[in-house]
Amino acid sequence: MIFDTHAHYDDKQFDKDRESILNSMKENGVGTIVNIASSYESNLASLKLTKDYPFIYAALGFHPDEIKELTEEKYADFTKLYDEEKVVAIGEIGLDYYWDTCPREVQAYWFEKQIKEAGKRNLPICIHSRDAAEDTFKIVAKYADQIKGVMHAFSYSVELAREYVKMGYYLGVGGVVTFKNGRKLKEVVADIPLKHLVIETDAPYLSPEPFRGKRNDSTKLNLVVAEIARIKELEVSEVIRITTENARKLYRINEGDVDE
Repeated sequence: MIFDTHAHYDDKQFDKDRESILNSMKENGVGTIVNIASSYESNLASLKLTKDYPFIYAALGFHPDEIKELTEEKYADFTKLYDEEKVVAIGEIGLDYYWDTCPREVQAYWFEKQIKEAGKRNLPICIHSRDAAEDTFKIVAKYADQIKGVMHAFSYSVELAREYVKMGYYLGVGGVVTFKNGRKLKEVVADIPLKHLVIETDAPYLSPEPFRGKRNDSTKLNLVVAEIARIKELEVSEVIRITTENARKLYRINEGDVDE
């Protein structure tokens, strides 16, 4: 069964048919999903999904675009939610210099604060990094001895991919690997051993070809798996097996924990 390591089923794009889509996962070969939060509201919605669906887990945290209103007091109160049973990571956290909706020093402060919280709770982290390769790497490297996790939607060079793998990080691979202009990610997939890769949708975003530009969901991950298998010259079943094992190690979810 495929393991989707990064999705956003709390997104309003799923409001009309969320239940039917999620109920179709098993028949479409998807066994486990981690719903990734980004704002206060999505943290609460992600927790609700974990209670409604046995195969959904949650990562809680604040995306760099969602920290403008965050205060020390609000965050201190929020951290109790990390104790919820099916919370398996802190994320989506990181730096975003593409939208730059928040001063970079503020982004860095809350990125580091959430990394430290992950360290206290022995949780992996889910990292968002857009147009911020150098600063993200410096911060992650600072805590690499204590904290592990995944680089969501990895979009940087093969050389940087190798450095993250050396630090014990997984690289998230999604729909972009199927794009004709996804050459950089295809090169990363070709170079990095499969034991360091996990698959993700970022649903409802980043649909693979031929659905690019349309709403994404986990049932389309078979297209991502097929492209990885082509690049790696492996059987599809082997790609699913290894990436699912990787995802379970990343999020510390045992096979028997999920009702597939």
